[in-house]
Amino acid sequence: MAEPFDLSGKVALVTGASSGIGQATAQLLGLRGARVAVAARNAARGLETVESIRAVGGTATLIEADMEVAADIETMVEAVLEQFGRLDIAFNNAGITGRAAPFHEQDLDDWGEVIMTNLTSVFLCMKHEIAAMLRSGGGVIVNNCSGAGVMAAPGLPHYTAAKHGVLGLTKAAAKEYAAQGIRVNAICPGFIETPQLSRFLEDPEVRAAAVSGIPAGVMGQPDDIARAVAFLCSGEAAYISGDTMFVDGAVMCR
Repeated sequence: MAEPFDLSGKVALVTGASSGIGQATAQLLGLRGARVAVAARNAARGLETVESIRAVGGTATLIEADMEVAADIETMVEAVLEQFGRLDIAFNNAGITGRAAPFHEQDLDDWGEVIMTNLTSVFLCMKHEIAAMLRSGGGVIVNNCSGAGVMAAPGLPHYTAAKHGVLGLTKAAAKEYAAQGIRVNAICPGFIETPQLSRFLEDPEVRAAAVSGIPAGVMGQPDDIARAVAFLCSGEAAYISGDTMFVDGAVMCR
């Protein structure tokens, strides 16, 4: 009998896998036995993730791809199929926060960049991933969302709109492809210690204020999200689809 959460024989694609949540998830999926396609815009840092998976006996390959370039996304999925012959798991993780500013001062270019990276790229990833999974008899997609997918983030209307949209895409695809063996879920991390978040928490007072709003009393780690993704991608979650999982120390509990 296979161990719980065993992913041996599966092929997994992780976007934004050069650091933080993406890197931790790629590493854990590799440790659980999946062959991992590490997609990253920064090839040098993506290669570090690949090497860390190989160092513990896993199988991984680097695919250089920019989630702001539609052609890169299509080529990325094609590369997975060329190298591994199938696609069973996809974690669409790449994203940016964008520039914080009052709603009426938001810049159209910044809006476009955030919507492209956080929403349109997820649509394009899912479009090509689903097509690949249909050919191999099913699969699992997990989209990285945010608490901003259900509650507004002041000063970040573009980020809020994009993350609300990711939940909509998740539900639409889950319902449409459930009968064809494809499960689609979203995960909403809370305050997680990542390089992206650290830029906003350099001021000790800002960090203390953020922690004070977490019922658990501590910030999460990338591994906390990785474990949740691994669960959703495993057979243990075989009847879970269209769900939004909050991993945030009870911040969004209501």
